[in-house]
Amino acid sequence: MPVFLNTKDADFDASFTAFLSNKRETTVEVDDTVAAIITDVRTRGDAAVIDLTAKFDHFALTAETLAFTPAEIDVAIAEVPIKEAEALQLSADRIRAYHEKQLPENAWWQDATGAQLGWRWSAVEAAGLYVPGGLASYPSSVLMNAIPAKVAGVDRLSICAPTPNGQYNPLVLLAARLAGVETVFRIGGAQAIAAMAYGTETIPKVDTITGPGNAYVAAAKRRVYGTVGIDMIAGPSEILVIADKDNNPDWIALDMLSQAEHDENAQAILITDDADFSDKVIAAIKKQLETLERREIAAKSWQKYGAVIIVDDLEEAAQLSDRIAPEHLELCVADAENYAKKTRHAGAIFIGAWTPEAIGDYIGGPNHVLPTARSARFSSGLSVLDFMKRTTLAKMTPNALAAIGPAAETLANSESLQAHGLSVRARLDKLNEGNNG
Repeated sequence: MPVFLNTKDADFDASFTAFLSNKRETTVEVDDTVAAIITDVRTRGDAAVIDLTAKFDHFALTAETLAFTPAEIDVAIAEVPIKEAEALQLSADRIRAYHEKQLPENAWWQDATGAQLGWRWSAVEAAGLYVPGGLASYPSSVLMNAIPAKVAGVDRLSICAPTPNGQYNPLVLLAARLAGVETVFRIGGAQAIAAMAYGTETIPKVDTITGPGNAYVAAAKRRVYGTVGIDMIAGPSEILVIADKDNNPDWIALDMLSQAEHDENAQAILITDDADFSDKVIAAIKKQLETLERREIAAKSWQKYGAVIIVDDLEEAAQLSDRIAPEHLELCVADAENYAKKTRHAGAIFIGAWTPEAIGDYIGGPNHVLPTARSARFSSGLSVLDFMKRTTLAKMTPNALAAIGPAAETLANSESLQAHGLSVRARLDKLNEGNNG
């Protein structure tokens, strides 16, 4: 059943610490399976991907049919209702506009010695984007992954989206087209991550892999990191709602269930300073679970991982929030904008009762690929920067080298790295001869 905590209880700190340590991520059994899959794909290439797709997705492919053809994409896009196509276009426009503002600036300056220093940003050459597939797929994830990559300037983008039993969502292919991605492979799972990381005869190797997925996808991304870059190891979704009594309990219940319905391992937490209000939210959750389409999944999530925490005041709530470091943080409190400044650790913050987390999943503009499992303490959501890298630049003049070179030589010698010191000394000696060439 859900966890109920109150900061007034004598054992609260111990209970809260135990609550935070409750794991919802990858098991050893999953990791072992994933290791075998990666080895198989590295060894047999296309043949392994095709066999694993038949085994797990029950769909027969050949090397020629691993990717959708442009004609197949055209046919699928034609099936999308106009209303949905327009909504997806609006989403794409807003996501693009938001991420364009994230583009970093290059820098180049001269310091007091005359040395010129700076940095330059450039995009990776190729990126692989993972999108959960099938009929229950997420076209919004296509936009959230592909648009930042395009804005960053990535040359080559490809998507892997599983098609279990051959089923796919036409909206996923429309989203790919709107984002400017032409290559969509109909494969998923750990085998897709391995194929993108190491390459096969048909699937080209990429430089970085982004996108959410199940436990097998997360375990595969962890294993291929270092061979390629990744955005993060994302676990089950989570939401923390901090709410005072002046809220609609039905709204808060729906906000919590919006994450619980993702996955039975998802987590929804309410922190409030009013016990009566918490009772109303709990009652509203029970009522919604009677009719919600994904009620079985949401009910399991709520029963296994849900939590309600009663605090003395909302200042205390902000402190607890930072310890939780949630993926999604909703602030349904008075003066929510100023309250947001009191919280440090969160993947995304939704400010005020009129800003449901669901807006962030689709149409707000910020990215919905976010750090989970308390990793918001040290990481950020997906952005343009995940598809870029920074190269530092330095140019010495003879005078600059004369000014700082001796210190470099001293430090090199102190570390017993003789060639380092000599490489500087050779130039300093040239300067001492009066030859700046």
